[in-house]
Amino acid sequence: MTAPEEFPLSLRNVLKSFGLSRHTVLKLIELGFVAPVKADDNVWKFSFQDLVLLRSANELRAGRIPTRQILKALRQLRASLPEDQPLQGMRITSEGDRVTVRFGDAHWEPQTGQFVLDLQIRSGESPLRFFPSKPGPSVGAAALDVRFAEAEALEETAPRIAEALYRSILADDPTYAHAYLNLGFMLCESGEFDAAASLYEKGLRFCPDDPLMHFNLAVALEGVADVDGALASYEEALRLQPDLLDAHRNAALLYADSGRQQMAIRHFSAFRRLQAGKQTN
Repeated sequence: MTAPEEFPLSLRNVLKSFGLSRHTVLKLIELGFVAPVKADDNVWKFSFQDLVLLRSANELRAGRIPTRQILKALRQLRASLPEDQPLQGMRITSEGDRVTVRFGDAHWEPQTGQFVLDLQIRSGESPLRFFPSKPGPSVGAAALDVRFAEAEALEETAPRIAEALYRSILADDPTYAHAYLNLGFMLCESGEFDAAASLYEKGLRFCPDDPLMHFNLAVALEGVADVDGALASYEEALRLQPDLLDAHRNAALLYADSGRQQMAIRHFSAFRRLQAGKQTN
């Protein structure tokens, strides 16, 4: 594998070059991680990009990752990606005895869906200190907006990648309110109300005057049955934005359920007044 003009290569040459079993290569073809074409003589022909992906599988084998585990991880990764998701730029590596995937700023373990925090350990000093592996320069607002749009587009088809992108945005800019809102909504949708509440609480340290952040925190706190906390968050959202219709409605229902009828009536009245005003406009 020295020069591009040697491509495409046959299956026999691929097996000889990488030491992979025929079963492994054919399984990778079935999973869609490599896409060779069949020539007129019915022989598989592999492109340069195919060989780049096969090399990743070979490196996993060299890292003493069992073939069955490699195939299982790749199968689960393929199942989590949309059909038209390009594999270019995706790197499959081993972290100890685990298979992990890197794609842009996202780094996760496909078998468990858990994200991997990139940390390096500096030894030789006391105590041990942890620091980010890629400190890098600050990311511009335009680049973050592009990443945010990518994350939004992937929420339905590849939620794990979308979540990782939102988290990478917040790592680069912890004041990016929309990333908190969208990621927290995803967590609530999947029933992870505790995680969503923690996320929103962190967001409010950086965006204390965002009424939607307080509103979404209230929704998450309702999910963990923290009635008083939810009501306090709804009230704060309404202090910041008195015409937040959904906050009046939710607060009214929650006050009614908890037996505080006077407060329930107050918020129901505000809800009806605002709703009527919107209908006449």
